[in-house]
Amino acid sequence: MSKKAVFYTGFFIVLFIVFYFVLTKIIPGYSDVKLPVLSNVQPFAFTNQDGKIITEKDVAGKVYVAEYFFTTCKGICPKLNTNMKALFEQYKNNPDFLILSHTVDPQTDSVTRLKHYADSLGADSKTWWFLTGRKDSLYSAARASYLLDDPKNNNISINDQFIHTQFFALVDKNGQVRKICDGLKKDEIEELKTDIDNLLKGKVASAHAASSFLQQ
Repeated sequence: MSKKAVFYTGFFIVLFIVFYFVLTKIIPGYSDVKLPVLSNVQPFAFTNQDGKIITEKDVAGKVYVAEYFFTTCKGICPKLNTNMKALFEQYKNNPDFLILSHTVDPQTDSVTRLKHYADSLGADSKTWWFLTGRKDSLYSAARASYLLDDPKNNNISINDQFIHTQFFALVDKNGQVRKICDGLKKDEIEELKTDIDNLLKGKVASAHAASSFLQQ
């Protein structure tokens, strides 16, 4: 490569770096990690393993991961909660992080049963909540808020419905679902940890934020 070519290559690299630096200064959130807003969590009221009523007000300003499971599950649930426990252990001392594990079988999973299940996992109710409530309310939240099941499944009688999903929903401090990940896949769990870190640090912007600014 000639000296002239080397000069121009170096010049454009420096120009790109300067351009990027300027954009990070003039466009709010340009350098932040971009995650789409998938949905907004609707108001809810469920009971946790300590018998406390938990509502959307209790998660306001928190980053949290939501899942659905049932205590008698012998299939994917134990694997899901093994992976969820790894998240719990990593973030249990962070006051801005929570885990919400909703039962899909409230008829079986009473508060007492959820407490026993939570204790068997070593879950601290300050960080990890196991929730029960009305079946229709739990299922509505799974579909309308967290996007963890197809809303079309709501067409049959609630008594005949049964959600069995392996997906986790990541929610930001504003009650916005920012990611759905497969709770059985180690690589997706690792990506989830990175996204949690960024949300906790406030480094995640809406995917369309920068482009909207540039179009103004």
